[in-house]
Amino acid sequence: MSRFIRNLPIPGLPHWLPLLTLPVWLALVATPCGFPAEGAPAAQDDPSAASPLTLERAVELALERNPEMLVSKEGLNELRGKITEVRSQAFPQVTFQGYGLRLRDPSILNSSSFDDLPDDFRDLLVPHPNNMFNLGLNVRQPVYNAGKVSTALELAKVSLTAADAESEAVRRQLTFRVFQAFHDLLLAQANLGLVLDTQRQREEHLRQARTLFDNGVATEVDVLRSEVAVANLAPDVIRSRNMVRLARSALNNLIMVDIDAPTVPADTLRHRPWGVETLESLQARALGRRPEVEAARKQVAQMRLAERLAGAENKLNVDMEGQWGFAARKPQNLFDNDYSSWNLTFSFKLPLFDGGRKSGLVRQASARVRAAEQRLALVENNVRLEVKQAYDAMQSSAEAIAAARLGESQADRVFRMMQDNYRYGAATTLDVTDAETALSAARTSGVNAIYEYEVAKARLRLAAGIPILDTAADAGAVVGDE
Repeated sequence: MSRFIRNLPIPGLPHWLPLLTLPVWLALVATPCGFPAEGAPAAQDDPSAASPLTLERAVELALERNPEMLVSKEGLNELRGKITEVRSQAFPQVTFQGYGLRLRDPSILNSSSFDDLPDDFRDLLVPHPNNMFNLGLNVRQPVYNAGKVSTALELAKVSLTAADAESEAVRRQLTFRVFQAFHDLLLAQANLGLVLDTQRQREEHLRQARTLFDNGVATEVDVLRSEVAVANLAPDVIRSRNMVRLARSALNNLIMVDIDAPTVPADTLRHRPWGVETLESLQARALGRRPEVEAARKQVAQMRLAERLAGAENKLNVDMEGQWGFAARKPQNLFDNDYSSWNLTFSFKLPLFDGGRKSGLVRQASARVRAAEQRLALVENNVRLEVKQAYDAMQSSAEAIAAARLGESQADRVFRMMQDNYRYGAATTLDVTDAETALSAARTSGVNAIYEYEVAKARLRLAAGIPILDTAADAGAVVGDE
């Protein structure tokens, strides 16, 4: 096939086209115009195929695609449907119904007094098959039910607000997890950069040691030690690269893209100081804003409404039912007014004795109210504790950043001094390697302190009910990690 194509005398044919093999031709034919197959994700939906991914875009993707958020939204839709269902109980229920019947009924022949009838009359009472057609409307309307429907409707609405608060809690938790995963990737990249910097420093020192050895200034031991130092760093580079891949996969999993997608964050690990309020004001704000507290309060309201609903058991119920339609032996008479029928019924029901069922229901509902109140108190205590823990963690991380910067500055000075001393023969390779290790540890400590501060800050905002991505609070307060 490919040889046949090569021999075709087609004017203007590109010089590379006849070189295509049969499988390539088949692939071109199977993919019309080079468009992606139906159902394939568009390039703009894949962050790895577009510009570097920002934190805000990562959160947006997670909230749009993550199954946890989608499940929470469907739970809200389910409760909205429940409200519609409960509300329908207060409205008339209208049914259009009918039937067609054919029967032969010999019940008159089986009457106990049939034998007392005159013979001539009995001969006329011969049952014959008969048709009966019925068509009409049935209307049922609750008139009074001791407030059961209104209470149930109010209960469903409170349940919706509680579910909405729980959905908001899921949204905030997912936002924090994306924030943490994003910064995990930034931390892994920063650590990899530090390891690579250390590797370059050791390779440079190895070249310097070899030069000095060739000039007869350094010993062979210095060269060997430098080579060992470079070789010992290779596992650290491999581990650091693997940590970057793992962190990237974790972030991809949260934003629902291919876990192996080469997602590139559009940021670096930076220190953004936050002028935080006092601990007491943060705790007070948390109790007023946290969706978990709001959900617990709504659950208390739910249990109180359920208690009221249980108290409405065994109360008077009044219903109205009406029917209107036609009944005839012949179908052509179905819409004749002479064959119309109707009735209107009012019925009531007042249970007199239920063996203690109502009191049992009320007792259960009261216990649920008290349990919900205790759960609310527990949630409020946990929120106060979360705020305090996050507040203390952020403060300690801020102090760690200051200490790490001082240590890094001193370690960098020592390292430069050891390099100069080694260049003039006043220090050994071991001295340079020790100073280099100390500098690498100081830089790693500083990077980790910045990461811990940023995560602790986000956790404090999560605990206090403050937007986690508070760009207004972070604007103008960015300090680099160097």
